[in-house]
Amino acid sequence: MEMGLKGKRVLVVASSQGLGKAIAELFVREGANVMLASRNQDRLKSVQSQLEEFRQGKVGMVTCDITQPDQIQHMVDETVKEFGGIDILVNNAGGPPAGGFEEIDDDAWQAAFELNLLSYIRIIRATLPYLKEDGGRIINIASSSIREPIPGLILSNTFRMGILGLAKTLADELAPFHILVNTVAPGRILTDRISQLDEINANKKEISKEEIKKRAEERIPLGRSGTPEEFAKVVVFLASEANTYMTGSSFFVDGGKLRSV
Repeated sequence: MEMGLKGKRVLVVASSQGLGKAIAELFVREGANVMLASRNQDRLKSVQSQLEEFRQGKVGMVTCDITQPDQIQHMVDETVKEFGGIDILVNNAGGPPAGGFEEIDDDAWQAAFELNLLSYIRIIRATLPYLKEDGGRIINIASSSIREPIPGLILSNTFRMGILGLAKTLADELAPFHILVNTVAPGRILTDRISQLDEINANKKEISKEEIKKRAEERIPLGRSGTPEEFAKVVVFLASEANTYMTGSSFFVDGGKLRSV
């Protein structure tokens, strides 16, 4: 299938590791020009070097703390300066701290709001003039908690739901500009974030991290965790010319774990 991504200009946020890195890599393999963005400059340089070895699309990088509006604007300006515009935006951010309701104070709530919801809003606002030029794609990375809340992750459960409402509303408002907006939600995908959460749960339950992993995978019909590369395939498909009629939808990459219809 022709994906139509050669030469497309893509901004992938939080792309120095994990899901963001896998998404950026697959775009580059498809011939897209990709701007990497993250707070960690050393990791960005390393990923940029790795992706440039594919000798497909161009790979740029810009450091950005997405909780800071001025840095968001700089990220977008640098992408436009490097590539001449933006065709595809992949919104992504690290997960907020784990914890239950009584463990979370106002500062933590505010920080999670700014990282996991307000940043998406600000990035879309900054990229929208360029996405409107020829129609484009917005892919928001969320979590399976938009369908089924995850115990001990109240911050994520709350603000990921906000992403869903945002995307659904924008799909309607931006349709006249031929911009497709979709949400992709990972289940148990093997990243550093999942490893950290396994460790937290293991300590709470006083069992091994390996046992936590085993129990989690037993609840997945496919019997295993997913890989970042498997997740990236769904994102890249939705952002490609292979998708021309799906917008305002949520897609779950979870091995069948969610039981709701």
